[in-house]
Amino acid sequence: MIDFLNTVIYGETTAGEIILSAVIMMLAVGLAKSITVYLRRAIGDRIEKNYRELILKLIYYLVVFIGFLTILPILGLSPSGLLVAGGITGIVIGFASQSVISNLISGIFILWEKPIRIGDQVQIGGISGFVEDINVMSTIIRTYDGLFVRIPNQTLFTGNITNYTGNVVRRFEYRIGVRYSDDLEEAVRIIKRVIDEEPFALKNPAPAVFVDEFGDSAVIISVRIWSPVQVWYDVKMRLLEKIKVELERNGIEIPFPQRVVWFANELEFRGSERQA
Repeated sequence: MIDFLNTVIYGETTAGEIILSAVIMMLAVGLAKSITVYLRRAIGDRIEKNYRELILKLIYYLVVFIGFLTILPILGLSPSGLLVAGGITGIVIGFASQSVISNLISGIFILWEKPIRIGDQVQIGGISGFVEDINVMSTIIRTYDGLFVRIPNQTLFTGNITNYTGNVVRRFEYRIGVRYSDDLEEAVRIIKRVIDEEPFALKNPAPAVFVDEFGDSAVIISVRIWSPVQVWYDVKMRLLEKIKVELERNGIEIPFPQRVVWFANELEFRGSERQA
């Protein structure tokens, strides 16, 4: 066993030194994981999730990097030589992969500007869903279908971002058609009463219910309601059903599209029908 550990693998580095280096790296990785787990529990929610995860990742890689520097002398490698070689390689890679640098810089600006946060509902470049993670190179979106989409930060930073949950409240709108023969004042009164009975329909900003348009087959009533963004969709679906039920219960119907067809040459048509 001792002879194996003293066996020279390359240069003056023995098998024992390689095994020792591997053990040190495993300990460094284990220590990095333990530190990040402890800090995540200690910090809790006192720091925003975006910054918390970024700090923990930096600490993790810093501990691993220190472990890597520790094993370099054991393996007979010079840190200064690696830094010089790494610097030259970095310059070459930098010219060859400008998009990577652009994504990195864009990621830093996104974390600084904070147009989105983890957990927000967004639409970016036609992709809608929840922000699952924000890294320095890319952002992960979990779509409403449960798919994970990786968006490069350069695309996100230079494109349009629609943040559905960036504001604490959100407005939704209905366009409800009633018959021309129905009582418009009664229809508006019923709709307002249904809205007043909904606890999550905000009083400020106040809802708006008004006659908006004379359509081909119906009089259009516009309804605009504000609600907390967390329950926005549920309130929208619930009120839509309640308004329909209450209108029909009071004899106010939502008409089907109607068309009046008029034959200008009716007599000639009838004559042709008799000849047939």
